[in-house]
Order: sequence, then C-alpha cells, then structure tokens
Amino acid sequence: MNTALPDVPEVRVVGLPQLTSGFDLVERLDLDMHLKVHGPLEPMAGEQLAQLAQAISLRGRGGAGFPFAKKLRAVAESAIRRGVRPVVVVNGSEDEPACRKDTVLINRAPHLILDGALLVAEAIGARTLVIGVTRDSTEASMQAALAERGLTNRRNAPLRARVQRNPVRMVTGESSALIRSADGGPPMPPGRKVRASDSGVGGAPTLLSNAETFAQLAVATRTGAERYCRTGLHDEPGTILLTLSGAVARPMVLEVPSGVPLRYVLQLAGAPPLPQGVLTGGYHGKWLDGVGAQDAIVSRASLEASGGALGAGAILPIGPDTCPLGEALKVAQWLASESAGQCGPCYLGLPAAARGLEDVLNGGGPAALEALREVTRAVKRRGACKHPDGSAAFIESTISAFTDDLAAHVLGAGCGRPVLGVLPLHAEAPASPTPSGKRLAVDWTLCRGHGLCADIVPELLQLGPDGFPTVAEAAVPGYSEANAVRAVRRCPALALRIEEDASAAPQDRRPVRPALPPGRSRARR
Repeated sequence: MNTALPDVPEVRVVGLPQLTSGFDLVERLDLDMHLKVHGPLEPMAGEQLAQLAQAISLRGRGGAGFPFAKKLRAVAESAIRRGVRPVVVVNGSEDEPACRKDTVLINRAPHLILDGALLVAEAIGARTLVIGVTRDSTEASMQAALAERGLTNRRNAPLRARVQRNPVRMVTGESSALIRSADGGPPMPPGRKVRASDSGVGGAPTLLSNAETFAQLAVATRTGAERYCRTGLHDEPGTILLTLSGAVARPMVLEVPSGVPLRYVLQLAGAPPLPQGVLTGGYHGKWLDGVGAQDAIVSRASLEASGGALGAGAILPIGPDTCPLGEALKVAQWLASESAGQCGPCYLGLPAAARGLEDVLNGGGPAALEALREVTRAVKRRGACKHPDGSAAFIESTISAFTDDLAAHVLGAGCGRPVLGVLPLHAEAPASPTPSGKRLAVDWTLCRGHGLCADIVPELLQLGPDGFPTVAEAAVPGYSEANAVRAVRRCPALALRIEEDASAAPQDRRPVRPALPPGRSRARR
C-alpha cells in the first residue's frame, strides 16, 4: 500500500555539503546559526548577479530548468521599461508526493533561501517578496525566518515580505497558480499564458523561481563563480538536491555533486541491485529501464540523453517483484484526481488516460493500447497549464519503458505480479474545488465566436482553432460564479446561459463533462 513521505526525511550528502551545510549541527538553522555556518552576504548589482548566475549555468530547480540569468534580465528590463517596481516570488509549493527537497530546505535552512531572494530583490529594486508554501511545517519555518530578520508585510516597510499559504494540490505549485493566489484569487492556473516577467503579482514584472534555485544563488554569491564551479560537471556545476523514495530501504533527501553515477545514488538509498525501472523527475517525469539507470549520471543532460528527466529531482526505483504498469496506474489515477477541473484536456483527458491504462492492464488487447496512445496524444499542449502535458508524458514513458510487461498484458494474461504500491502518494486525496451547483452552457444556434467569454472566464471556456468555445457545458466552481454571470451578460449574441446543475448529486464534486455541439467533430478541435 502506498505510504506518504514525511515532511523532513533523512538528509545525507555526497562530498562536501553546500546547501546542507550545518545540518549535522542543528535541526534548523536560525539566523544566528545560519550566519555562523555560511557567513555574511554582500549585495550585488543586477547585471553582476545575472553574470554570476550565467557563469555557474544556474537553471531553475523546480522542473522546467529555465536559465536564471535570462529570467533575471527579462524582469529587470520589463520593470525599467514600464517604470514599475518588480516583485520576487519564492515557489516552495512542493505538492508532489515524491518530492521533499524544497520542504527540507525551508524547514532546515530557510535563511539560505531568503538570502537568495533578498539578493535578487535588492538587485532589481523589488519592494515585495512573496514565499509560496503548502504545508504547516514550511509555513511555520518561513514565518519564523521572516520574524528573525525583522521582515513584515506592513505598508510602510522598505520591503514587504509575506508567506502565501495554499492547499496541497499538484496544480497549486504551477507558477501562474501561485501568482494568482498571491493576488487574492484561487490557487489555480488562470488559463491564460502570460509571462510572469511581463505581468505577475499585481500586474508587475515578477521574478518567480524555485526555493532551491534561490539557495543555490546564495551559495554561489558567497563562494564566487570559480570556486562554485569546482564542484560537479563543468557544464552543470554545483550540487543537486534529490529526493529518493519508492523501492528503497531509506527514503531520503540527498545532496550530490552533478556527475555522480545514478547507480551509486540508488545504492546509498538501499534500492534493489538491479531495479526493474527508475522513475526520474517525479510524476511528471520519465522512466529509465534497469539497464539505462545503470549507465546514467546525475545531470540534466545525461538523464535526458538516457530518456529520463531531472525534473524536480525525484528519483524512484521499483523492484522486480511488483507490476510496473500497475504502479504507474495508481500514479495516473492520482494525477487525474489532481485536475483543477478547468479545461477538457485535464478533467476529461487525464481520467480517460487512467481508464485507458487500466483497460490495458485488464486485458483490453491492442485496441485498448491504441486507444490509450490516442488519448495521451490528444491531451498534450492543449491544457490551461502543464499538468496535462506532464501527466501524459508520464504515461507515454511508462508504456515505452516496460515493453515486456506491456506485451504480457496486451497479448497475454498479464505479468502475474502483484501491485505493491511502492510509489508514494498522499495519505488522503485532496479536496476538490467547491462547486456552485451551476453550469455554464453555450447555445450553438446563437454563438458567433466573438470570444469575450474566454477572456472573462478562461478557467471555464477556451477557444478552439475555429474561434468557437471548445466545450458546450462547463461546471462552475464557486470561485468562478461571479465571472460566469458577467460572461453571460457580456455575450453580444446572447449565446451563454447559466443553468442549475441538476445532474450532479450534492456529493458529486466532479465537473460536468462537456459535450461537443452538433455538427462539430473532435478532429476540428
């Protein structure tokens, strides 16, 4: 049965510690201990900080891996061009069941993260700092760290700093969801793809990056680029934080220099000598088969070349005694349950993909496998955020990595192994968004494709290539009810209406499945 990881698992280090310096002395480095371990930090000018980030090849450590120097320059240029103060946001919303590295940093070394965030704020002239968290432990640790530095959210403070607490949901860690919640909205992606460097918190240019990224910047500022680059690979210098779980004897967070063999990392955590497969990058990541895992090293480039992904730094081996497709099915079902219910590819496509994988496992044959492939292809690049893309990539990687098991299930009676549930999941399923009991419906006899509805409620309605809404009906969550009413009133063709959702029982919180209008095929979308 799947078990949840603790907020702060065991922490180990290979080589000399950088991010985890002082962890052998105390459980949490308060400000005094932080300064004793790491020393003081001098501010840097914006371009100087960008040059440092570029010299150490610093990329975001939250999964996307975007170059930090490029992001820093983009925010600074946008702020100067518009003549407004930018905002700095630390994303500590680590909501994936298999990831704990940022949670460990926030709980044990919060001032290292704040060092990096304050460096950036000073360099680009920001006067607002937001730290996004989703757990009781991370909220308490970061609130205490702000108090230790005398940072507050008072209006007259030279730097207004606050902690933004959001629910533990996969989608709340998405950058646009964190920005939206910081502005007082629901912690969900808004449906529009707007660069935070142009318009983020309060409409201001916003530099948002992962907690570990800011901590790495603080380390490099103290050591200098030359010394920082002596650790790890020349093209990916420094250390990497990994979360190891799955079929391991000791789940842990591990700090390693880039370039360490993956097999050595697995050995430290007590993984099987020859794992059946290793999931790299977490539940939006990719599988390596046992042979590929033996040859890979811990670096973004090496893992990608091997068919894996560094992602958010989660590494999960599974042993030969469990069904890999069954393990993946549990994750696929969890990913489907994490939908924000805002777009068809997510709240329709992901459950359909999970059901498709289940059909394959239950002997659906080649037809079930082809149907699964079709669903995952249809989901990608059509969602309001990256959750459908990452989930579809996970399923595609599963059926590519375990070809023998796939053949046994598709062509025979299955692999014969049980599903042990070695991949960690949350102990309890997260609550779904509160429904309003209403649905937004499109009257296709009146709709002329003006598109105003998609501008007002992008979380409910999106336009297809033909300029018309891609759904005929959409359940309205409580937080969108006011905007849905406004969309109805603004529709020039009077093609929108709000109806009571009589089909959904009070306990059924699932969104109404949208139906295609008569005469429109899925191919046109």
